[in-house]
Amino acid sequence: GRNCSFLQEMDVIQKQDENCYCYVQNRTIHLQYVWSTLQVKVNSREMFRFEPISEKSSCRNSETVFEFAACAVQILRKPEASTETFISIKQYGEDICFKIQPFKTKPYTVSVKREMLDGKLLFLFVAGIFLFHFANSLSRSTKFFYLSGIILGVLALLVFVLLTLKRFIPRHSTFWILMSGCWMSSLYFIYYFKENMQWLWSEHRNYLLGYFLAVGITSFATCYQHGPLTTELSITLFTWTLQLIAFVLIYCGVTIPQVAYAVIAVSLCSKGLCYPLGAACHIGRKMKNHFKSKKLVFKCLTEEEYREQGETETIRALEELRSFCRKPDFPSWLAVSKLQSPHRFAGFVLGSPHVSPAETKAHDEEYGIGSFFLEEQLFETRAESEQGDPANSIHGGDEEDEDEMHKQISLSYATELL
Repeated sequence: GRNCSFLQEMDVIQKQDENCYCYVQNRTIHLQYVWSTLQVKVNSREMFRFEPISEKSSCRNSETVFEFAACAVQILRKPEASTETFISIKQYGEDICFKIQPFKTKPYTVSVKREMLDGKLLFLFVAGIFLFHFANSLSRSTKFFYLSGIILGVLALLVFVLLTLKRFIPRHSTFWILMSGCWMSSLYFIYYFKENMQWLWSEHRNYLLGYFLAVGITSFATCYQHGPLTTELSITLFTWTLQLIAFVLIYCGVTIPQVAYAVIAVSLCSKGLCYPLGAACHIGRKMKNHFKSKKLVFKCLTEEEYREQGETETIRALEELRSFCRKPDFPSWLAVSKLQSPHRFAGFVLGSPHVSPAETKAHDEEYGIGSFFLEEQLFETRAESEQGDPANSIHGGDEEDEDEMHKQISLSYATELL
């Protein structure tokens, strides 16, 4: 019912008498304004009184607790007197009206400017997303538990005190009634502090710092004495509380409520679908590995690798034989009765070599370097090469000699291994 001036974007109004101003929200939704706000600045050379005008004359028609707290704050607090003030109007929010009362007939200026990206809104939105997705890990962190206790003690002192004294309240109904009253009082305190933060910090800075320091230290001491959460039930309740706070931050971090609802729904779906998606990916990988054709790759060994592998496998097989013969269920008497030299078998089981020194010496004399067998093989190969036709089969003879040499060397290695 007041004759107020309507503000629009990029307005710059200069007046010197008492007047009221209103900004009516534009109901057309544009996604580019999801983090946009309007900044209204009122400045003058002389003192003036800034008084918000509520559309509701009584707090009885308040639909939510926040509306009741806002109405009560506007009724109880006194109009501010200053030479400069700022108002941040959230896009697609409620209509804002205020009255300017100058003490002297001096001109004052009311300017409206749009801020396309409000850092506070973006910070709240990102903090809400981060808190929701990492609520489970944060609820198990000891440092975050202490930090949450300090924040709860500073912002909701009555709730913190009631949680500390819960063991002294015998009935649960009494506890929940007191908890409801403490939360309502804490919400009123938070809203009052948010609306008057600039005035409180400029006029009562020392008292605020003292309150933060005293309550913060006391809250940390209480949480440290109680200890971090240990039971799964308490950790789960703490996780749900963090996720609920994350939803509130997401809702307060955007100017379009429909966008906030969509982000909350997507977050819930992503949290609920992570387990089925993980199981489906695991099954898909298993099926892919099962049906994937595996190609056999053959690798030819060199003579040195063949010799090393033969020695290694021989040593391993002998150790397995010794271990098998040392078992209690091994039929030792039956084996001894069929052996020609039981003493040698017993020495082998106890760790002696499986080849005697005499056998090793005889093998070296017959097949070692400078042995009769090697010389005979070399002379036979040379005689066969000389008997061939050198004019027609020089290259063919060389290739046959090389193949024969490889066969003989391989035969010598096989004989030695045997």
